[in-house]
Amino acid sequence: MTDTDRTLTVTPQPHRAGLVVLKVAGELDHHTAPSLRQAIDDVPYAAGVAVILDVSELLYCDSTGLTVFINAHHRAEAAGSVLGIAGLRDDLGRVFKITGLDQFFTLHADVEEAVASALG
Repeated sequence: MTDTDRTLTVTPQPHRAGLVVLKVAGELDHHTAPSLRQAIDDVPYAAGVAVILDVSELLYCDSTGLTVFINAHHRAEAAGSVLGIAGLRDDLGRVFKITGLDQFFTLHADVEEAVASALG
């Protein structure tokens, strides 16, 4: 695989509950992380705003990608926002568990579960 074979798409998806949902699909590594970082930077974090990262179509994530998630968490926390990760695949879920990130993030089976949790 060459560097140009790596693709990542980040698609903002309006949600009827007024939440910010970012659908992340493809491979998240040091080549593609700037795309997710930019999309996260574009989110209007504020108290009471819930942000959900839908990673159900994320096929790969290296340590650079994990760092992007951690930075998003810090940004949301500082603004009083809620950040949830939805649809974590089993292989990436193991990475989150091994690294302890499963204790750091609120993980949800899917977007609707994340929405229900955010709305309380």
